[in-house]
Amino acid sequence: MSNPNSAVLTIAHLDHAFGVGELRKQVLFDIHLTLQGGEIVIMTGPSGSGKTTLLTLMGGLRSVQKGSLKFLGLELCGATERQRVEVRRHIGYIFQAHNLHGSLTALQNVRMGLELHRQYSVAEMEQRASQALEAVGLGDRISYYPANLSGGQRQRVAIARALVSQPKLLLADEPTAALDRQSGRDVVTLMQHLAQEQGCTILLVTHDNRILDVADRIIEMEDGRLLASRTVNS
Repeated sequence: MSNPNSAVLTIAHLDHAFGVGELRKQVLFDIHLTLQGGEIVIMTGPSGSGKTTLLTLMGGLRSVQKGSLKFLGLELCGATERQRVEVRRHIGYIFQAHNLHGSLTALQNVRMGLELHRQYSVAEMEQRASQALEAVGLGDRISYYPANLSGGQRQRVAIARALVSQPKLLLADEPTAALDRQSGRDVVTLMQHLAQEQGCTILLVTHDNRILDVADRIIEMEDGRLLASRTVNS
């Protein structure tokens, strides 16, 4: 469990650019951000403002070019690929398009969330995946393929996959964008409940104003810079 009084992730003076030479375009400028243990933070901002790029850096999916980004005290600027893989073991991801494998059942998709965790036997992975699907209300859908699930159910499978390894940090990129109002609310409430149960920190990128109330804090991004930050729940 994350210690609610300790920082899970700290960012300082973070810049990022794509391309080289004349094609180089800077997309993040002097980012400073701290995420505390157990905190739920929502990031808003227009398309193209750099939110997804920042998310991929936080998750160890891209190399940090300049500045400091520390996850659980480990500096990711200059980190090796092996170190970034180790970091990814402690982070759960939920994407807008759920990113499920159509040829795998719900159970098999969730089990993939444990593939990096060598300490589990196949039987243990199956049991944990089944329990995770029970927790998101899909215990009776474990053998279903994504094509046979609704949009809301597919996103629930994605939540189960993200949380099955009990990560320290959950990164969610527009998880309600493809869902109707009620399904979107259900998915976020479920994510909030399960993450709080595990003491997990959540960073949720969204344009969905209907779910802002789940946040402890809302941060705003524009043109590659973090702007205002406001506390929601005291």
